[in-house]
Amino acid sequence: MKILLNRLKVAAYRWYYRRMNRLAWENTDLPEINTSSLQLPLPEFSVATRMYHGSPKRPLIIYFHGGGWTIGDLETHHPFCLLLAARTNCSLMSIDYRLAPEYPFPAAHEDAMAASRWIIDNLNALAPNNGEVVIAGDSAGGNLTLATAARMPDEPRLRGCLMIYPATQHYHADMRSYTEHANSGPLTTPIMRWFTDTYLSGLAPADPSIEIMFPGRRTSFNGFPRSLLVTAEKDPLRDDGRRLYKALLTARVNVQHEHFIEEAHGFPCSEGPTPAHERFMSLATEWIQQISAP
Repeated sequence: MKILLNRLKVAAYRWYYRRMNRLAWENTDLPEINTSSLQLPLPEFSVATRMYHGSPKRPLIIYFHGGGWTIGDLETHHPFCLLLAARTNCSLMSIDYRLAPEYPFPAAHEDAMAASRWIIDNLNALAPNNGEVVIAGDSAGGNLTLATAARMPDEPRLRGCLMIYPATQHYHADMRSYTEHANSGPLTTPIMRWFTDTYLSGLAPADPSIEIMFPGRRTSFNGFPRSLLVTAEKDPLRDDGRRLYKALLTARVNVQHEHFIEEAHGFPCSEGPTPAHERFMSLATEWIQQISAP
């Protein structure tokens, strides 16, 4: 009975997430960009992607959607990815990685790593790009971005990481934002705990295998690429981002931290074309231009 109830909860969350994202963007005039689909032929399985075609003078963005490693897909983030590609003038590949509970940890992280490796090694055959990549993602996707880049130190074609309010630590860590903003926005502390528990499927916070999900003391950030880190004040994950910023600074990573003091989790991706969304797009565009500058 418990398994059945959990499956019903997952289905309900997925339906609600798709619906709310669709409603947020339904009256927005979205840009027209050539898109195409591609199944990445990874060693043991294939992963679906959607490519948004941009300029050959810009890096290709590999994008991992949010949703607690449990919900979200190519459709929930389609408007956001379309706008990000249009504003930055970059080609973008949105990755439809496997989700829990059907595929628990480390499935999403292995998909993210394998997909990124395949894309980097096959840039000449993909949407227009300058031979370089930026890995990006929001929330759980920001976590996949962090974890993937940490496993590819000094990869010369990986020029940057764009992490939007990433999950960086297990909720057992002592973070005030989990209490201060437990119910301040669409992502609540109970939901984040459920996401984490569902994905980890019984693994304890101290299990050493979780290091690839939450890079900690055993992970060096030496060789980590230039980064743009975005956090929101009214977000249980606020302190995740702050701690990551300090860790990257300590490792002498070129990191830019932008904190949105009036916003909650989801503001650039799931609320439609708000002023905060527009400010984020301007930041991302300027940052990409700096990376692309000769």
